[in-house]
Amino acid sequence: MDNLWAIAAVWMALALAASVLSIRLGISVALMEILVGVFGGNVLHLSVNDWINALASFGAVVLTFLAGAEIEPDTFRRHLKPSIVIGLAGFFFPFLGAAAFARFVVGWAPSASWIAGIALSTTSVAVVYTVMVESGLNETDLGKLILAACFVNGLGTVLALGLIFANYNRWLVLFAVVTGVVLALLPRSTRWVVATWGNRVTEPEIKFLFLVLFALGWLATQAKSEAVLPAYLIGLVVAGVFSQHRILMMRMRTIAFAMLTPWYFLKAGLYVSASAVVQSIVLILAFLAVKMVAKLIGVGPLTLAFRLGRQRSVYTTLLMSTGLTFGTISSLFGLNHGIINQSQYTILVTAVIGSALVPTFIAQTWFLPRDALTERAIGESAPAHEFATVGEEQ
Repeated sequence: MDNLWAIAAVWMALALAASVLSIRLGISVALMEILVGVFGGNVLHLSVNDWINALASFGAVVLTFLAGAEIEPDTFRRHLKPSIVIGLAGFFFPFLGAAAFARFVVGWAPSASWIAGIALSTTSVAVVYTVMVESGLNETDLGKLILAACFVNGLGTVLALGLIFANYNRWLVLFAVVTGVVLALLPRSTRWVVATWGNRVTEPEIKFLFLVLFALGWLATQAKSEAVLPAYLIGLVVAGVFSQHRILMMRMRTIAFAMLTPWYFLKAGLYVSASAVVQSIVLILAFLAVKMVAKLIGVGPLTLAFRLGRQRSVYTTLLMSTGLTFGTISSLFGLNHGIINQSQYTILVTAVIGSALVPTFIAQTWFLPRDALTERAIGESAPAHEFATVGEEQ
């Protein structure tokens, strides 16, 4: 199938099918798109091309930006301690555990073991944010805490990849300097753009944000980093603007979920080869178990220590066990640079995708904290000070 429009029609048909199945079965659309992508790759034998890769990359960047934009500055400051502690534990425990397992149990080379540790240390911002939006938890204190912890966890993963494998050259210095300047100026400049040109049919404020995302994404790739790193930071610094202009957030969310993110999640499913999975199923399950157990040991006790309560603690731990964006990026980085081979790549990517599916399904099916959603509904009609925040005694 070489015709552009035929390929686009097939992919959008899969995206529509995933949306309908998600609604009918009550499963997160992100997970359903991954599963439909597995079907597309193994049954329909679909493949990716340059423009599909571009749309998928745009989807990952915009979704990561939106996840960062959900973390309102006041909320992040209010949950600063638990988000940092939980996020760091969520990174270090699986990072060291998976790297040690790959090196001393499986017998991989040291550099390949570090890639395994990095790939399995992640918490998927893309999956968690999508689940939060679908369930409405992104509007709750619990959801904001989880997203903030995801940010810390993801930052640790990207920094580890950069520090261990980065090329320390002028591009890296330029990227760091330019990113710092842009982040410092962006909140004020975004407010100016919205005040001057906002609420127009041509959406100049959205185009302005896309320009910043893509420009810093280009600079990040030149520095051998990843475009999703500045996207998350950009979202974080403009979160205060978005909290005052929720319509702008909704417009960007519509663009992301309707047109961009399906390409990313469907493509993630295409990476799963059924035959390769069968051949390496034991190692895949072992790596998945190592990640989930490490997250459970590292994150679980801390969520209880911060008084989230049993159900919220289990839910938080499970969502912190998810992986996708940075996990697949890290694995692909290792493959492209000859650090891991195709077999190792298949094992890691499949384990990463499994970590996007299994913990999220368990969390959404059996541990969804409906009391948090109830508190949000009550809080919309009552003063905020009447309700305890996450981490306080209920």
